[in-house]
Amino acid sequence: MDFSLTPELSQLRARVRALVDDVLQPVEDEAERTHGRLSDETRARVHRAVLDSGLGANNIPKELGGGGFNLTEQIVTHEQLGRLTNCLWVLVWSPSNVLVHGTPEQIDRYLLPDVRGEHRHAYAITEGDAGSDPRAIEAEAIWNGEHYELSGTKWFVTDGDVASYFIVLAWAIDGDERLPTLFLVDRDAPGVEMTADPDFTHNFPYRHPEFTFTRTPVPRENILGERGRGFELTGEWFIEERVHIAARCVGACDRLIELGTDWALHREQFGGRIFDHQAVSFALADCAAEVTAARLLTYYVGWLADTGADRKLVHHKAAMAKLVASETAGRVADRVVQIFGGRGYMRENPAERLWRELRVDRIWEGTSEIQRLIIARGLERRGPATLLGL
Repeated sequence: MDFSLTPELSQLRARVRALVDDVLQPVEDEAERTHGRLSDETRARVHRAVLDSGLGANNIPKELGGGGFNLTEQIVTHEQLGRLTNCLWVLVWSPSNVLVHGTPEQIDRYLLPDVRGEHRHAYAITEGDAGSDPRAIEAEAIWNGEHYELSGTKWFVTDGDVASYFIVLAWAIDGDERLPTLFLVDRDAPGVEMTADPDFTHNFPYRHPEFTFTRTPVPRENILGERGRGFELTGEWFIEERVHIAARCVGACDRLIELGTDWALHREQFGGRIFDHQAVSFALADCAAEVTAARLLTYYVGWLADTGADRKLVHHKAAMAKLVASETAGRVADRVVQIFGGRGYMRENPAERLWRELRVDRIWEGTSEIQRLIIARGLERRGPATLLGL
């Protein structure tokens, strides 16, 4: 079995790394000072660099103007983007994959401008009583004979402060039918209001506000991918997002281990390098071993998806990758901060920033507990031999 990257994937990795090292990493300190809110000048410069790199919208098919990357190529990309602090990876935009299910008119109006980087959108799923279980959503879109009237409140609407439209998961109610459905909702539509804008632990270039929709009119032609497919399409989005998270966690671990190793090799205490103390070197050894396992699992999921494996199996494997990689990243970040000692607790240290930011990867797009539930259900329904690839 050959686990090495092909020449094409190695070239892609170098291309992404150049964008990370030359353009994005130099603005980490500015992002930290400004709590993630980059200046207009910096944002414009980064935006132009992303356009020039051709890496924006790489997850969207080429025929729709995107990069047409398969899942393995997306993993290579996000692995390098994960090296960044302050969540600057989000500036290399990846439109929600569910948008490819839009009608030609929807694609022209909503997706293509996203692909070109002309605007952003936000996926609105979570509610006050519907977090890990999206089936508990209460948002409703009631057909009144002319259009749907959408009402409900959505939490943690990432990018919502800059979004020009939303993908909203709600119950479509038409007569006796009550079907989970995705709706495309313009930001300037009547009844759309940002009702809260909380701060979070990490710095992020955009915000995660709360939005309330009050009898917001939504035409039938703004249904994305047919009525009743809301949960199915959101699940499709979750698979891609979870694999992206796993890849970024692996990339973050790479940088953390590099930082920790360099520090341990040069920092002297008690007459020698701290690397020579097994408490330090063994911690780094554990980091290296664990991230290697997480990396191989993540790439395995990409291989499965790209070779046409059963989508349900990919769903379970994506949950494994996110679980293992995010939990690994938390341990690696904690160890490396400890190796730095007091310097590891300074915000000017990238290790501290990654330690702070990686915490959310065990929460968003399905908590670690939800990933374990998905894996356990796979063991029950498909059997250990299938799930473990035996």
